Amino acid sequence: MIAANLPDADVLVFATDVPSVAFRRGWTHGVLAQAVLPIALAGLMVLVGRFVARRDTSPQPAAFVPLLILCYIGVFSHVFLDYLNNYGVRLLMPFSGRWFYGDTLFIIDPWLWVLFGAGVAAGVRHRVQRTRMWLLAACVYIVCMMGSAFAARQHVSDAWRDQRGGEPQALMVGPVPVNPLRKAIIAEAGAQYYTGTFSWLPLRTTFADRPVLKHAEDPAVLSATRDARVAGILIWARFPFWEINPVPGGYEVTVRDMRFTAIRRGGFSATAVVLRPQ
Repeated sequence: MIAANLPDADVLVFATDVPSVAFRRGWTHGVLAQAVLPIALAGLMVLVGRFVARRDTSPQPAAFVPLLILCYIGVFSHVFLDYLNNYGVRLLMPFSGRWFYGDTLFIIDPWLWVLFGAGVAAGVRHRVQRTRMWLLAACVYIVCMMGSAFAARQHVSDAWRDQRGGEPQALMVGPVPVNPLRKAIIAEAGAQYYTGTFSWLPLRTTFADRPVLKHAEDPAVLSATRDARVAGILIWARFPFWEINPVPGGYEVTVRDMRFTAIRRGGFSATAVVLRPQ
């Protein structure tokens, strides 16, 4: 359990002034951390085991290799599940800051929580066979959602080409809360984004009539990108767009991401005030 949560040690960034999204799911989630963290944790657990064995002769000292295998499983499973949602993870850190997106599971997938929770409850009651059954069910659910995500993206791409005659610059067909048969669409087309929905029952792809303008070329936006918090959001943003509101002497410029338009604050947006050119 410690190994499965260890990559999230980067939550300590919340105690600093660094924009959390600019740091999270990077150093502690990349290939270097995936290689080193399990070794460090297994070594620490061996030392703890030896300390306990000195104080009580009944426990057997912890064996390094089995612990190491468990630690790798824990760390790898954490990073893989993070990859499966649309928040993203920088798998190649520290060698590359590129983000990877699975667009498969919602960040807090209630059905996966139910399956894993049932497995934990069965384990507490020492019903190992039922625990395995629930874990197998969770794996089947994940595989089905991966297949659904791939097929849905193909359907949406075909629908976009039929309507627009070309390919979008970027496309997300991502999960939504609760309903695994429905997807949210974000398509980038030049200076604007189009949103939409995809559903399996009935099989349907719908794009919104009105686009969301990026405003990325506005002079006020170019000035706002010099702000440290705005720059931090841009490290993480996948579909950034800008809101520009006049204020006395200048403009209030806010950058947000199309993936999380319902969340206006809390680390998912940043605002800078820029002076109006004289």
